[in-house]
Amino acid sequence: MTMRRPLSYDDALHRLLSLADYERMAGRLAPAPKYNLDRMRELAERLGRPQECAPVLHVAGTKGKGSIAAMASSILHAAGLRVGLFTSPHLHTFRERIRIDGELSTGAQFASALARIWPHVEEMAARGTGARPTTFEALTAMAFDLFRTESVDVQVIEVGLGGRLDATNVLDARVCVIAPVSLDHTAILGDTVAQVAAEKAGIVKSPAPVVVAPQPPEALEVIERAAAAAGAPLVRVGHEVTVEARTHDLKGQSVRIQTAARVYDAWLPLLGAHQAENAAVAVAAVEALGMGLPEQAYLEGLATVRWDGRFQLLGSAPYVVVDGAHNPSSMSRLCETVRDYVSPARTVVLFGCSADKDLDAMVAELVGTASSAVVCASRHPRAVRPERVAEAFRRAGVEAVEAPDVGSALRAAQAQTGPADLVLVTGSLFVVAEALEAWFSIPGEHYPEFDPQAAVVTRGPA
Repeated sequence: MTMRRPLSYDDALHRLLSLADYERMAGRLAPAPKYNLDRMRELAERLGRPQECAPVLHVAGTKGKGSIAAMASSILHAAGLRVGLFTSPHLHTFRERIRIDGELSTGAQFASALARIWPHVEEMAARGTGARPTTFEALTAMAFDLFRTESVDVQVIEVGLGGRLDATNVLDARVCVIAPVSLDHTAILGDTVAQVAAEKAGIVKSPAPVVVAPQPPEALEVIERAAAAAGAPLVRVGHEVTVEARTHDLKGQSVRIQTAARVYDAWLPLLGAHQAENAAVAVAAVEALGMGLPEQAYLEGLATVRWDGRFQLLGSAPYVVVDGAHNPSSMSRLCETVRDYVSPARTVVLFGCSADKDLDAMVAELVGTASSAVVCASRHPRAVRPERVAEAFRRAGVEAVEAPDVGSALRAAQAQTGPADLVLVTGSLFVVAEALEAWFSIPGEHYPEFDPQAAVVTRGPA
């Protein structure tokens, strides 16, 4: 009798990426419009509704939702709970997207989850292209399936895109979170903040509590209407919950968060006023789960959270900071954080972005901070070509030079700086990921399916 070998991580990735990957196609190829969640609902039903395996904290928003999800997960884990965390995108490996107790899923766990859902994916695909799950739908199903298999106590699930029609929205949340809303993915979500907010607020479907980060007035109005329609109590940071950033240095900041239940004097290793607000959102969201966690779990969880690529300091003399800001609003907050935390003599911006982003508006936000720019394109298929990025900086009055790749750009930017200066890597999480790979000699994963520049497949452990 011949034994079939277990599916390897490489095999699982190849199968997963053989599906339509709208995350990578956006801005290059126009995916078919998505009108409902029927395909994802069918896949979940076929798997026995794994999303119901444990209570869910569901996080939507434009900026900071990954940070909020990571902080909430860290708090819950510090309380001794087994926590499943699903986020996107990843920096270096797909395994980052599905974590248990803060640890990346192993290659074996990832492959096993893919193997369990794959027969259903194939049966659905046999009915035609429209019935075939996408890469993100399959990945979402894998996360739910693995969390059920590993018997987690609670799930923290970050929305991929939007909310109302996102694959994660087949779940029924114990608590909903709306992180700060601003314009992004306008071709899909709408070209006004109110339209984008309506898509984000689509995760509010029941009387479950809704925790809301500070919002533009037009976004808050939409979210308040959605909560009222669902009969959901609203907890607003800046109103029912307050936060005060007290002291800070380049290692972190002390914050005071006050909720209806407690006052938390916490240390947070993530930098910037926006991260203090995100911490308040995470604390309020975990409180709303109603699990009665001790105060120490909140303090320990915040103090030990790690979320790479978000105002992450890599070096000094010169300073080197990476931050995945990728829209005008987040770029504005990044420039504030640079002024508050670093105040460099000069700032050389290493910049690259994706084709569906507002390049000119992001550059406009950087004008007051950037002394010069080194521009490049990541390996991602949606990356804007360096010559176009350089022209945007030059139009804004900032000198720019082009580099063939992120690693070369990092070396060129460092060559322009002195000990009191800053190299600021930003514009895209994909650029940030490649900068981290260059800095720390991380191999990362290359995907020949979507990366014509990748000559070698380098993937994680099986």
